[in-house]
Amino acid sequence: MAMGMASSGRRRGNRTRRAAMAEINVTPLVDVMLVLLIIFMVTVTLPAVGVPIELPESRANPVEELPDQVNISVDNAGRIYLENDPVAPGGFADALATIRRNDGEQPVIVLRGDTGLDYGRVMAVMGELNRAGFKSISLVTDGSDTAP
Repeated sequence: MAMGMASSGRRRGNRTRRAAMAEINVTPLVDVMLVLLIIFMVTVTLPAVGVPIELPESRANPVEELPDQVNISVDNAGRIYLENDPVAPGGFADALATIRRNDGEQPVIVLRGDTGLDYGRVMAVMGELNRAGFKSISLVTDGSDTAP
């Protein structure tokens, strides 16, 4: 044998027999699993707002999310949330005044209202939005297959 080269098997004539590898190389498996995890994390749609609300059903076409949209939620008790932060009772108009407008453009307001809400409460919130100068308001619903 040449110097520095070792053989792990026995020598039979001209053939060298090597012992079977007893360990499994898990590096490719881990690489594939990490890539799949990243793909899953990127493609899964996460809820944009963390306020738990039971949305009404509708067959409306979905609207794409915009990076500068403002989420306003009204829960079953009638409490208003700006993004994930609760708004103090009577402080909704002041909270709307804090919303920054980019280059004078009106941001898109996404209104999420609970199914059990009184229609008058939703209209009061929309009236305040209109009074504050917001003209582009989207109402969020859950998808449905059946017609009303």
